[in-house]
Amino acid sequence: METRELRYFVAVAEELHFGRAAQRLGMAQPPLSRAVARLERRLGTVLLTRDSHGVALTDAGRVLLREGRTVLDAVAAAEARTRRAGQPGLVLVAKAGASTELLAKLLAAYAAEPDAVPVDVRLCQYGEQGPLLRRGEADVALLHLPFDSAAGLDTEELRTEGQVALLPAGHPLTARRELRLADLAELTDLPAPRYPRSDGTHRDGPGPAIRDHAQLYQLIALGRTYAVLPDSARSQLRDDVAVRPVPDAPQVTTLLAWPPDSRSRALAALLRTATGSSTGGPAGGPVS
Repeated sequence: METRELRYFVAVAEELHFGRAAQRLGMAQPPLSRAVARLERRLGTVLLTRDSHGVALTDAGRVLLREGRTVLDAVAAAEARTRRAGQPGLVLVAKAGASTELLAKLLAAYAAEPDAVPVDVRLCQYGEQGPLLRRGEADVALLHLPFDSAAGLDTEELRTEGQVALLPAGHPLTARRELRLADLAELTDLPAPRYPRSDGTHRDGPGPAIRDHAQLYQLIALGRTYAVLPDSARSQLRDDVAVRPVPDAPQVTTLLAWPPDSRSRALAALLRTATGSSTGGPAGGPVS
């Protein structure tokens, strides 16, 4: 089975329409129909039913759609990683506005290394770092557990910290020295923000849909929502946002993550700098 055939089939299976699939692929419909028919003959099974009601997937077709997407994603990631390996420098992805001081300290320490290469920092929205890494579009990512998934990736922990509540300045809860998660759950005037899921949609609820930290801080200042974030978020706040500790919130671990098959010497040097194990790295241990 060729990747070209898989690409043809996946297009038809997703569109459930040969005409739209052909248009998407930039080809005529007859050769697309013939290619799918050849694939069915080779596999010895029917993948799509075609009748006056349209096109539908068979059980075998649903299996091939799922497996085909996985294969095509892997091929695309392999191509992207190969291109990345042939280019100088590292691409590091991080959530916009997250761990700014930590990242700045790491990059400054790494730049002082004699064998350092340029690092292209790409800031993204919530939850995008992992997919970018898995698709081969980045070499390393800054993730935060338990919010981000590090499944299938190699990781190096940088620090662990508690969390704080971010509230509009002057809100009644700011009269307390610290808050509990239960206090925030009972808020009626500040709906919880809706963070994105892995598929790009947002969680259900009455609160605003959040893209990144900058938008979140603005909405908190306007009295539209609140947030519970790592304690390091304090360093980026404005006067119109108040901060209170939340002792019972789970701790957040910030880590570097990279594909397990990476053989990049530049990445290895960055990791040595992050853990303070290379000459000229941060004195006294890991970046914190």
